[in-house]
Amino acid sequence: MLKWLKIDSKTAFKHYGIDEKQRLEYQTLHNYYSKTESQPFEHLEEALSSVDNNIIVTHRDKESTVFLLEKYQLAPYFKDIVSVEEQGFTRKPHSSSYEYVLKSYHIDLVVGDRDLDLIPARKLNIKTCAFQNRNIEADFHIDSYADFIPEVLNPLRQN
Repeated sequence: MLKWLKIDSKTAFKHYGIDEKQRLEYQTLHNYYSKTESQPFEHLEEALSSVDNNIIVTHRDKESTVFLLEKYQLAPYFKDIVSVEEQGFTRKPHSSSYEYVLKSYHIDLVVGDRDLDLIPARKLNIKTCAFQNRNIEADFHIDSYADFIPEVLNPLRQN
């Protein structure tokens, strides 16, 4: 199922014959269990601390995002959290939420695990890094945040 969710939840629902009306229940359960079960990826803090502007653009609700960042002491690394639907943006892969971010911050890289995270960045000519998903188009691909600095950040700084 993760393979299909890596595309997006709408595609996964369609593939498994799940009624679209159940999306709200799925999102509620996903947010609940991610609060209790989610763990940060190994080496994430090292990657976050190596750059100046970290902004989250998410379909998750802002409250659960803030909860997780505070739970794992990651909130200080982020300058902003954009909750796409709560803030009235069209869902990704539409670029409106990324355009909003670009008005306030200098962003030269977007990291995401799904193509819909990277499509708006490519549209706006921002470099992209695919995380744990080599099946999507990106400028860089990493499977662990331990690889972020040597395989992504250092090459970007050399340009």
